[in-house]
Amino acid sequence: MEMNTVPKSHPDKGKDNHAFLAEEKDLTRIDLNLTSEDGEDAHDDQPKSFLQKNVEWAEACLMKNKDRIILALLLVLLAGYAAMLIAACILNYKQAVELLAVTIVVIFFLAWDWLMQRYGDLLCQKFSPICELWDGNWFWIKWVVYAVLLVMLVCWLVFDTAKSGTRQLVSFAGLVLLILLMALFSKRPTRIHWRTLFWGVGLQFVFGLLMLRTDVGLKALQWVGNKVETFLSYSNSGAKMVFGESYEDHFFAFKVMPSIVFVSTIISVLYHVGFMQWLILKIGFVMHVSMGTSLTESTAAAGNMFLGQTESLLLIRPYIHQMTRSEIHAVTAGGFASVSGSILAAYISLGVEASHLLTASIMSAPASLAIAKVFWPETEPAKVSREIKMPRGETNNLLEAVAQGACSSAPLVANIVVNLIAFVSILAFMDETLSWLGALFDYPQFSFSLICSYVFAPLAFVMGVSWEDSFIVGELIGIKTFLNEFVSYERLSVLIKNREEGKPEYVGIVKQYISIHSQTIATYALCGFSNFGSLGMIIGVMNTLAPERISDFTDCGLRALTAGSVACFMTACIAGILYVPELQCDSVFGALANISVWNTSTEISECCCQLYNSVKATTPMNMTNGTSILQRCCAFAPSAFFNCTIGLEAIIPHGVKCH
Repeated sequence: MEMNTVPKSHPDKGKDNHAFLAEEKDLTRIDLNLTSEDGEDAHDDQPKSFLQKNVEWAEACLMKNKDRIILALLLVLLAGYAAMLIAACILNYKQAVELLAVTIVVIFFLAWDWLMQRYGDLLCQKFSPICELWDGNWFWIKWVVYAVLLVMLVCWLVFDTAKSGTRQLVSFAGLVLLILLMALFSKRPTRIHWRTLFWGVGLQFVFGLLMLRTDVGLKALQWVGNKVETFLSYSNSGAKMVFGESYEDHFFAFKVMPSIVFVSTIISVLYHVGFMQWLILKIGFVMHVSMGTSLTESTAAAGNMFLGQTESLLLIRPYIHQMTRSEIHAVTAGGFASVSGSILAAYISLGVEASHLLTASIMSAPASLAIAKVFWPETEPAKVSREIKMPRGETNNLLEAVAQGACSSAPLVANIVVNLIAFVSILAFMDETLSWLGALFDYPQFSFSLICSYVFAPLAFVMGVSWEDSFIVGELIGIKTFLNEFVSYERLSVLIKNREEGKPEYVGIVKQYISIHSQTIATYALCGFSNFGSLGMIIGVMNTLAPERISDFTDCGLRALTAGSVACFMTACIAGILYVPELQCDSVFGALANISVWNTSTEISECCCQLYNSVKATTPMNMTNGTSILQRCCAFAPSAFFNCTIGLEAIIPHGVKCH
């Protein structure tokens, strides 16, 4: 009997079967992959269409000749620009001269960069013998140069004082006094690097001399100031669209703040294209070479001319943890001694002179480094000696840069508004409280502003402010130091407006405005973030960027605040030395034409003096209604050198001085 039996599988044999099945699956996967790859290869091996071949050929040609094509396009654009510039100069040279000047400056710097990149090392080798000779005799050369410059300065002051009066000498004495006080209370008085101080003050003086004393410099400064004001006026279009035709009724919120948004957007665009980094590095390099300061602190000081405290710190963020304590002090002081471009726009919108604000922002950069190195001298070698690299920004395209610049201004605008509300409210509360306390002693005029005016009046006076104006300027300095610089500039704008509208100089015993010279000095003295609110903010930012250095930041905070304030005061002293305002007597007398009683005013007295000295047989000062103005001047400020009873028949010899 046959039996159908199922053969039993051996255990080892079963394992072999499982292994075989797994291997078969793996082989299947490999076959599938190979099949897929073979399919792709087969697909690639298929003949390409005529269009596809031409596209690939064109792409290859473009990549091969990419540099030549870009060069050709640039040459075409430059040729078109040159043709446009030449045609504009031929058709309307007066309007085209501005574009021509900008073009020449751009060409100069581009040529300089190209020359240094291509032949910089060769030039260094060629001039190395001269540099070695210079370095070997530098000790004697520098003292001879210092002596010659000192003699020239003294002679200039003597002749300038004989011409313009003694007011400039007061400002010069104030500058020397501030430097001596900073050296006296220096962290290490015996380790002061005098080269940094002399070069810093020298750069301030030379730049101020070019801008404030030469006709070319004054015209250029006025031109730049007018262009900046015109540029900022474009923000009015956006404000009008958002807030309506009556946006100027809320002047500060709807006119001043939009200018900050506009300038912040432009700076973001310049940062995206790389222009801002290029400019900051060039200015920082000049200060590094001339003043002997480190690359990090020089770059931060240059950045403070255009950016805010936090933005300039971000420029050197990778190097903060390597900086010495003296460098941290100098960087922090530079932030206190300057204001950002966006904030400058707000001050200009308030009515403060744009040209002086721009000059103050530039002059304070070398001053902050000079005085910071006096107050906290360097005793350690700089750890960052290589070239500083700055990124081109995080935006990917121009539109993103515009959007980011506008959005980044929102916190700044909100910060200004809420701080202004807070500080003005605190000031009003303090004034009212102190007035109540003063009323207990029959002196209700007692206030925080009054305290500031008396405490800082001597400082204002040594900067060159007349004594009658020093209490008002001292009050502005005190408010700026203890509260906020924006509050001070807002009050200064009220004084400017009162003078321009021809309001009486005094109401009772209270002065309603200050002279142009005092106003200019105040503009320079207030141009900085040096107040206690900014101190807390910059310590917080530093702690975020380099928390391991927080003890160093707090140690140098108060000293840096003092150095930043003194840098602003030094700039104001140099402005007091160099700036001699030309009295616009036509405007002064025009504002007084319909006023029956003239109030006591220094400007009116000086204009009457000029009128006496310019009398001719027919038309004094070539003014309309000159006879009536002359008669009113005789009644207001009679002169011992002019016979008012004879009037216009008197012929005064040329050069007669009026007293």
